[in-house]
Amino acid sequence: MSENCTHDCSSCSADCSSRDMRVPANAMSSIKRVIAVVSGKGGVGKSTVTASLAVAMAKKGRKVAILDADITGPSIPTAFGIHQKATGTDAGIDPAVTAGGIKLMSLNLLTANETDPVIWRGPVIAGVVTQFWQEVVWGDVDYMFVDMPPGTGDVPLTVFQSLPVDGVIVVTSPQDLVSMIVTKAVNMAKMMDIPVLGLVENYSYFQCPDCGKRHTIFGESHLDQVAAELEVPVLAKLPIDPTLAAAFDAGQIENAPANYMEDLAARLDG
Repeated sequence: MSENCTHDCSSCSADCSSRDMRVPANAMSSIKRVIAVVSGKGGVGKSTVTASLAVAMAKKGRKVAILDADITGPSIPTAFGIHQKATGTDAGIDPAVTAGGIKLMSLNLLTANETDPVIWRGPVIAGVVTQFWQEVVWGDVDYMFVDMPPGTGDVPLTVFQSLPVDGVIVVTSPQDLVSMIVTKAVNMAKMMDIPVLGLVENYSYFQCPDCGKRHTIFGESHLDQVAAELEVPVLAKLPIDPTLAAAFDAGQIENAPANYMEDLAARLDG
């Protein structure tokens, strides 16, 4: 990649797809698997899925980390109740560590105030993600989950090109535009030669705590049909669970009453 790369592939004649542009992690880091959690649009609960999956994997005894690549809308520290600022040494930046031992890095750990807006252009934002990979002393990690911003812009492109991503999980919801949105995300991963591990449908249904009946609040799911057309598996269909949302907002995701990612963690770790 040229030093003057703008990350705008639509106006570029360079054939970057045939080059290995991955950058090395911090010298004191050993990361075995990198899984990116993506979504075609915002508001589908991607960060909740990322955090819950990391918690489920950590409870299996694995060494887990989260790289919060959603630079303009970071929410991972909130989910774990992490509010202190990051520190560092000559070796690099030290990640925050949750009560359950999950390492994480997010822009919210570096800004003076958590509510400070990030008013940066795309290439600068993408560069910060690369810095998180290279300059954070991650140590030994079995699974790193990358919480991606929605869409198919600069940051997903940078992550797919620069990090050794082993696979992608696409998070979506049961809405009318799901086919087009999911297809865009899946096609981007395929164009970048990144394996698509499968689809996770969030907000799939609400189960009444009194009668046990399931209600499809956002309409009937068409995910199975979409998955068949794209030739990727459906990994999970997750319910609307107010207790999970409350745990996320309260910084208690590790102590949520239910974690619907345990089966998926077992499949990924199998």
